[in-house]
This record gives sequence, C-alpha cells and structure tokens, in this order.
Amino acid sequence: MRKKERFAYVLHYFATHQPVAETELHYSDPYQLLVAVILSAQCTDKRVNMITPAFFARFPEAEALAGATHEEVFALIKSCSYPNNKSRSLLGMARMLTNDYGGIVPDEVNELVKLPGVGRKTANVIASVVYKKPALAVDTHVFRVAARIGLTTGAKTPLETEKQLLKHIPEHQAAIAHHWLILHGRYICQSRKPKCPICPLTTACRYFTKNSGSDKHTKQR
Repeated sequence: MRKKERFAYVLHYFATHQPVAETELHYSDPYQLLVAVILSAQCTDKRVNMITPAFFARFPEAEALAGATHEEVFALIKSCSYPNNKSRSLLGMARMLTNDYGGIVPDEVNELVKLPGVGRKTANVIASVVYKKPALAVDTHVFRVAARIGLTTGAKTPLETEKQLLKHIPEHQAAIAHHWLILHGRYICQSRKPKCPICPLTTACRYFTKNSGSDKHTKQR
C-alpha cells in the first residue's frame, strides 16, 4: 500500500468510526489546559485529573499561581512524576503569562514555546485544542503509532514526525488526528504489546504486514 493510500485508509476509518475525539484531560479554560498538559508529561491523564481539582481551587488563574511558592505548588502536585521540575515550570509559566501576556494564554505556537515548561508538543496541544489551529502535537503515542502504521518513515524526532504527518493530513483534520493517534496508541497500539488481534487498521499497517506470519500478531477473524 502506498503512503497516500495508507493515510486515506486510516483517516477515513477514524473519521467514520470516531468522529469525536478529544483530550481526556479535564479543564475549563486555556490556563487550566496549559497547566494540565504541563503536568501530563510522563504522567497519565488519570493521575493529572486527580491532581488538578485541588490545584485549580487553590490557583484558579495564572495571577494566583504566579504569587505562589515552590513549596505550595509542590504540595499539590507531588503525586505526579517529576514534581520538583514541574513546580518550577508551572511557576515560571504563570509569572511570564501574568507579566508578559496579561494572563492570556497565547494562541500562536511560537509565542507559547517561550513560556517555561512549554515545548512544541504542549504548544501544539493548546493551539489546536483551545484555538482550533491546524496544529498536530506529537507525543510518544503519536510518534510510535505513526511509525508503526507507516504514516511516517525514518522520522527520528517529534518535529520530523509532525512535518511528515502534516504533509498528508488535511488542515481540517490535523487537530483531531492528534487525538485519534493518541487514543489508538493508548488503548490499541500499545508500546510493549500492541493489540493487533483487535486492531481495525491492520489492512493498512506496515507493522502488522511485517509481522503477520507470527501467531502473536495474526488478526482474529
């Protein structure tokens, strides 16, 4: 299957069977999503959603967080991964957001990445989810799934993956494609043991084709 056909197959499947795909992080405004995405680095969305209610009750907007101490923030997020680093990132982000952007989360990726703790992936999430920009965030799930299926070839960095995907994904599907690939990676195309027997994309999957001679990866009919 050629790459153009593979993209068409995968996008058509998701658009037909999963027309609504959204982040599993809980938030009510751009600031809250920004905090949640920073916390989600190497941490599950489930854990983040357990942390954020108390966090947002204590720091409902960037200005309140900007005035906090490291110890106050750490106490609220200590159950997530790397709480020391994330505490520093959250405080730096809130202070810059308050001082340089009037507390308003920017809508441009190039501005978002200036904020402490905000890399390109986080910036793309905010731009696409909040501001409906044709951006595509690449996390570990997207990076893995795109390569396995064969949507990307030889991409060694998230940016290379992002560029390859955006060459073939229509602008109006870029934002939702991020969620399609994340959810597929989270629940089907898992890192250690992909669930090929129940995967609906094996017809278009380069990984499945390569391994289809093994009982381990043979799709059950």
